[in-house]
Amino acid sequence: MDLGFSLEALIPSWNSVAVLLMYFGYLAVAGSVPLGKVTPGVILQDGSRIYYRCNGLLSLLLLVALLGIGAKIDAISPTVISERGLELLSATFAFSFLVTLMLYAAGCNSKHQGSSLKSHITGNLIHDWWFGIQLNPQFLGIDLKFFFVRAGMMGWLFINLSILAKTILDDSLSCSMILYQVFCVIYILDYFFYEEYMTSTWDIIAERLGFMLVFGDLVWIPFTFSIQGWWLLANKVELTTAAVIANCLVFLLGYVVFRGANKQKHIFKKNPKAPIWGKPPKVIGGKLLASGYWGIARHCNYLGDLLLALSFSLPCGLSSPIPYFYPIYLLILLIWRERRDEARCAEKYKEVWAEYCRLVPWRILPYFY
Repeated sequence: MDLGFSLEALIPSWNSVAVLLMYFGYLAVAGSVPLGKVTPGVILQDGSRIYYRCNGLLSLLLLVALLGIGAKIDAISPTVISERGLELLSATFAFSFLVTLMLYAAGCNSKHQGSSLKSHITGNLIHDWWFGIQLNPQFLGIDLKFFFVRAGMMGWLFINLSILAKTILDDSLSCSMILYQVFCVIYILDYFFYEEYMTSTWDIIAERLGFMLVFGDLVWIPFTFSIQGWWLLANKVELTTAAVIANCLVFLLGYVVFRGANKQKHIFKKNPKAPIWGKPPKVIGGKLLASGYWGIARHCNYLGDLLLALSFSLPCGLSSPIPYFYPIYLLILLIWRERRDEARCAEKYKEVWAEYCRLVPWRILPYFY
């Protein structure tokens, strides 16, 4: 690809900005509709809690239907994203940068003392902008942290669907593309089906909202997690039957471990006495679950996540490392995050954590790491 063309394509057009703003506008309206389950978040330090309306699946399916109708009547092109990918990438990056500057300014001027909006200012501008100042900033009653992660996950799906539409229109649909698309659709729909589980994750309950999370949600998730789709759009890969079966098995194993571990953790947080695999849960110090997947490895959900990431890349074959950027990046990220989690848990739970580590010695992959 010509460098000049690539640089020119990175400049956001008014059309790409309009697409982005309409997308965010739809999500803001749909997320406020009083439909769907309202899930209470964890209790914060001041005793308060945020309530999340988990209607992401309904919002997603409605938007897919609306876009499908729009494409059917030629009101919108189904390939608008795949044809303006670089423009949308740069527009989303610029939006993320501007939003986090406003979040920084609002945090610095906030006088709130509640846990959600209390400002945590270190005096280091870069640190505070990157990691954020407030835990749960809001805009027009919308919890921005929950909103941005929803936008990123849906954006990933719509990028994939636009890529799929282009392959169909170009008459270049392959088994590899079908595998990749099916795996991603299952994963994303599952995410929104269990959207309430997101309310108990570390990002939601503990990370402040700064550039790190906003960029990660709006830019990193949709535009890097879809690299395999972009690669398959430009490269045709023929898979053997054995490769297809092996790829499906990797996906299924990853899904079972990922969803099972996260479900057990969520249920335990809601009801510490709920049975795990048909037996009363084993709890260390009354705080830490050591049953089910959490009795196999201390971060077994990461293992499931890594297997799923690998399954998204395997349809691309082994001719290039480019489609494996996501699983490689995720491996590095999760090892770093696991180390950070271990340090925090050791400080928070002290001897209880030490006992848990003795009982469950493996971090992610049993008998290996």
